[in-house]
Amino acid sequence: MTMLNKALCEALDEARTGLDALRANQATLNALEKAGILLAECFKKGGRVFSCGNGGSMCDAMHFAEELSGRFRNDRAPLAATAISDASHLSCVSNDYGYAHVFARYIDAHARPGDVLLAISTSGKSENVLLAIQSAKKKGASVIGMTGKTDCPMASCCDLLLASPAGRYADRVQELHIKMIHIMIELVERQLFPENYPA
Repeated sequence: MTMLNKALCEALDEARTGLDALRANQATLNALEKAGILLAECFKKGGRVFSCGNGGSMCDAMHFAEELSGRFRNDRAPLAATAISDASHLSCVSNDYGYAHVFARYIDAHARPGDVLLAISTSGKSENVLLAIQSAKKKGASVIGMTGKTDCPMASCCDLLLASPAGRYADRVQELHIKMIHIMIELVERQLFPENYPA
């Protein structure tokens, strides 16, 4: 086995260990189920879902939103989901107020009572994500937090916390985040579009 082959096998083993840890973590699975219910109820009542994060977490936030507003597996009605990722908004607010306010400012402008924010931070301590959570709570929106740690500032301010048990590096955390994102979307569809999931 070459050095690179050994490294890739170790990477896959580490990823599998993280997935096994998630599968065995009943508290996180319960929170994931509740998140799927919360999102479906929001859409049923005509609410909107927002998502935010930095770097790879912004990519995950965008992926989450497009799967809802576009499609996931089969055709169905679009769902009102938006990632806070518009370049003109981000650059404007960064320039005028500072990068810490890029997500909170958007939530202040658009969120209404009954909406939901999916806030993603692998460390659980990104200032701009924490400020967005505060703004969402003030607006009467619920917050689902996704992180890699249970002992982080985000843990105490979210309605539901989805902490990835994947390990010490952000890439492993994000691998489970995308898994949880896909599961949440499937749970939403199973409630709102059961015809897409025949027994």
